[in-house]
Amino acid sequence: VQLQASGGGSVQAGGSLRLSCVVAGSGSSSSSMGWFRRAPGKEREFVADISWSFGSTYYAGSVKGRFAISRDNAKNTVYLQMNSLKPEDTAVYYCSARSGSHTLVVALWDYWGQGTQVTVSS
Repeated sequence: VQLQASGGGSVQAGGSLRLSCVVAGSGSSSSSMGWFRRAPGKEREFVADISWSFGSTYYAGSVKGRFAISRDNAKNTVYLQMNSLKPEDTAVYYCSARSGSHTLVVALWDYWGQGTQVTVSS
């Protein structure tokens, strides 16, 4: 499974960005897709994930109500719509895939994309 993330950039606080993650290879072996982020000097943390089959979603408390994860099964693509961005959202964002269901545990995700930088200025 190969993951290709894109859509990062620089935006002012209050702005929006949409990240995309295209899944290539044996995408059908992955049950869940997720987004994580790593801010400077911090550990990688869970942002959101979604079930390929059922579309059920989970969000970190810090982004709930501002971010929305979605998927397009026909395009093998997962999106992260980020609204009302804050400077504390600045991080490298990674998409991920796993064969199991929702989990916040980084080590339990099987595949990772290369990361895309999101910078939010005040």
